[in-house]
Amino acid sequence: MKYNNATYIAQTRCWLENVVLKHNLCPFAHKPFNGGQIRYVVTDSARVEFLLEDLQQELACLRSVPVTEVETTLLIHPGVLEDFYDYNDFFDLVEGLLVQEGYEGEFQVASFHPDYQFEGTRPEDAENYTNRSPYPMLHLIREDSLEQAVAHYPDVDAIPQRNIDTMNALGAPHHQAVLAGCLQQTDEA
Repeated sequence: MKYNNATYIAQTRCWLENVVLKHNLCPFAHKPFNGGQIRYVVTDSARVEFLLEDLQQELACLRSVPVTEVETTLLIHPGVLEDFYDYNDFFDLVEGLLVQEGYEGEFQVASFHPDYQFEGTRPEDAENYTNRSPYPMLHLIREDSLEQAVAHYPDVDAIPQRNIDTMNALGAPHHQAVLAGCLQQTDEA
């Protein structure tokens, strides 16, 4: 089912609030979320090469906007790379784009996907929900912002294990229900 952009954004915001922020999976996400500094972009790209063009445009946009206005971007792409293995392979192209276009060291791109699976886990393992989102998306992160946040956060290295423990304690059925609830959102209200 195709939705309008506002619906995709509402569903993504629901996930961000009810998973990432609620469980503090990324302790650095609260500031830009509360400050309204997250840019949500939905692309209708249906081919990888067009998604790369959209990514390039969003990186250029993020570079041109002050961090006080937009700290980070979520590029939501529901119509391309729906297969997680294809999506995972796509990150070689993303890394190449960052280098080729001179964004390396300035930005990094994090990955989220409805079927995200960490190496060494089973698809049904709850810990995979740390990176499972309603739709495939690319999270564009300013490295300066990340470095500043990391410098002021105690024990950054403990975050991944804490997240795994949190997700496992809640269990996969809980996470499935939360994502299903977010997919019921129909607008930005």
